Amino acid sequence: MISRLLYGLVALVLCALPAMAGYVEPDSLKDKVAKGELPPVDQRLPSEPLKVTIEGEGKSVGQYGGTARILIGGQRNISLMTVYGYTRLVRYDDKLQLQPDLLKSFDVQDGRVFTFHLRPGLKWSDGEPVTTEDFRYALEDVQLNEELSKVISPYLLVDGKPPKFEIVDDNTLRYSWDAPNPDFLPQIAAPQALSLVMPAKYLKQFHKKYQSEDKLAELIKANGEKKWTGLHINKARQYRPENPDLPTLDPWRNITKPPSEQFVFERNPYFHRVDQEGRQLPYIDRFVLNVSSSSLIAAKTGAGETDLQAQNISFADYTFLKESEATHPIRVKLWESGRGSRVALFPNLNFADPVWSKVLRDVRFRRAASLAINRDEINQAKFFGLSRPSADTVLPASPLYREEYATAYTAYDPDKANALLDEMGLDKRGSDGVRLLPDGRRAEIIIETAGEDSVETDVLQLITDHWSKVGLKLVIRTSQTDVLRSRVIGGTTMMTVASGLDNGVPTADMNPKALAPTSHEQMQWPQWGIFVESAGEKGTQADVKEAQELFDLYKQWEKAADSAARAEIWHKMLALYTDQAFSIGIVNGAKQPIVISAKLRNVPETALFSFDPTAYFGVYGMDTFWFDKKGP
Repeated sequence: MISRLLYGLVALVLCALPAMAGYVEPDSLKDKVAKGELPPVDQRLPSEPLKVTIEGEGKSVGQYGGTARILIGGQRNISLMTVYGYTRLVRYDDKLQLQPDLLKSFDVQDGRVFTFHLRPGLKWSDGEPVTTEDFRYALEDVQLNEELSKVISPYLLVDGKPPKFEIVDDNTLRYSWDAPNPDFLPQIAAPQALSLVMPAKYLKQFHKKYQSEDKLAELIKANGEKKWTGLHINKARQYRPENPDLPTLDPWRNITKPPSEQFVFERNPYFHRVDQEGRQLPYIDRFVLNVSSSSLIAAKTGAGETDLQAQNISFADYTFLKESEATHPIRVKLWESGRGSRVALFPNLNFADPVWSKVLRDVRFRRAASLAINRDEINQAKFFGLSRPSADTVLPASPLYREEYATAYTAYDPDKANALLDEMGLDKRGSDGVRLLPDGRRAEIIIETAGEDSVETDVLQLITDHWSKVGLKLVIRTSQTDVLRSRVIGGTTMMTVASGLDNGVPTADMNPKALAPTSHEQMQWPQWGIFVESAGEKGTQADVKEAQELFDLYKQWEKAADSAARAEIWHKMLALYTDQAFSIGIVNGAKQPIVISAKLRNVPETALFSFDPTAYFGVYGMDTFWFDKKGP
């Protein structure tokens, strides 16, 4: 009996050993550990770090070291490191399934009660422990503080009410609402995440609730601020990490105070992930972000001045970049854009011209405009045949994809387009063949572009010829982005061109609000979006039946308690949206060049490239990228 008890005790001790010892120290930190400036890796990691298994074609456990360079168009773009590093309480994996990351685990009941279990021993980059107080502070003292947060995040409200917050024990906390909150987990896993945990010990010195009035006044003056709220906001900003003193949970931390032309991000010695051999991640020691003129980034990338580049280069640069492989130590990969359409047209259903407004609101016109576009020609001429003609909808990689959504009114059929236009009363033409509106004006469709994307203009020029065959004259007008947005909202823009759905690979648990009037930024119905955002105080309510139906379905999604119910609503919305051609997609699956150093490893050969939900490199584990010292 005693021997069996002893055996059991020994077995328990042996099972506990991997969580206590045996982890591998990054080379660049060994000297600091030897000098006593840092505790050893076993003491820096949580008792149960997140184990990342690196596997798959072309992937391997990596080597430590190196400095990776990235080019950015302005210092605000240092937020890319927060996106690329993609460290969240809950995160998407490369299959877009939610997994615990900083959390040890999480439980959901009835879609409304969320229980979070923290990783014991998890630490901020300054070595301070992550505690339940960091969560309470983020919610009660920041998110729900009316002075710091003028508008409470809608993802924290259900029926206008914030969550009930409970600290269950030292490593367990709970958020609960009276009704389901399907947005909650996706938003804390988002590229620009809802912030639920903040380093309270550091930030309390800038909060009037915890700091003396005299000391706070001194800090406000020393930092060139006018109010304590501005001081706290600037010191606490996590998404754009401009404060080098702010503790972080990301793989790398900014050590450069702006303004600067170069920002250095060094490894976080307390990062919580390890590979399958117990090596603490990340592999790369530091990232250097060099600020450059956006117009020069493609040329500098081809000249080998960056080790990992996707921003400010496009498919139009592909030939040049591919040729540069022969003269510089770079490699060019082609990933697939995750947007619903590389280029899409947005008829403004809130256009102020009463005659044109009636035309644009007629679904026959939108369908005809779509059928009159020769997408195959555009695909060959502008995308080397590598894209897919498609409506503005979800991609085949999404579990919600159905072929009928992608093919809705996308087959080139000028005869059918002509018939639809005739049927709706636009059957009279001028001497030049251009159709005439009911008031006698020529059917000249002015499409406005921000002028920042040459591909959009090139595609419009091709569509100009296509539409001329059905009696529609296309006129291209270029505006600055801010001016264009103001004109769209003001109802003075007839139609715009931009990229399609931001998230082309949604799951049922991701928010479908992009398919319904919900935001002033939606160019097809900005006034209806403003009406929703302002709770009816501004804008106008949707008065097109199908648009209002989409909004009603979206509200049903918000109340749905499980994934099956949400999927059913998603399909109803996708079917209705594509049938009504509220936005007119051209092609999707367009290719995005990814340029890397020839020595950089573990970067996927092919992948989805999007901000939401893949966080660009985020879901593919940038902390596992590494430099092969042996070279190509």
